[in-house]
Amino acid sequence: MIAAYIDEFIMLCAGAWMTAVGFGYVDFPARPDQPWLGNLVRQFKWMGPLLMLIAVVLAVAAPS
Repeated sequence: MIAAYIDEFIMLCAGAWMTAVGFGYVDFPARPDQPWLGNLVRQFKWMGPLLMLIAVVLAVAAPS
């Protein structure tokens, strides 16, 4: 039963990290030779909360 929630917990932690990086609470050093990385990090503002929402929905909908 606990093993069913491990994937959702990992997704929740990844979503929290992405949100923190996207809003600038956690520094993510982008190298100057890779400008696409800075563009990707800006997208974390919406991808992080979406990933956290998906993790919560999957945890609630998981059969127990």
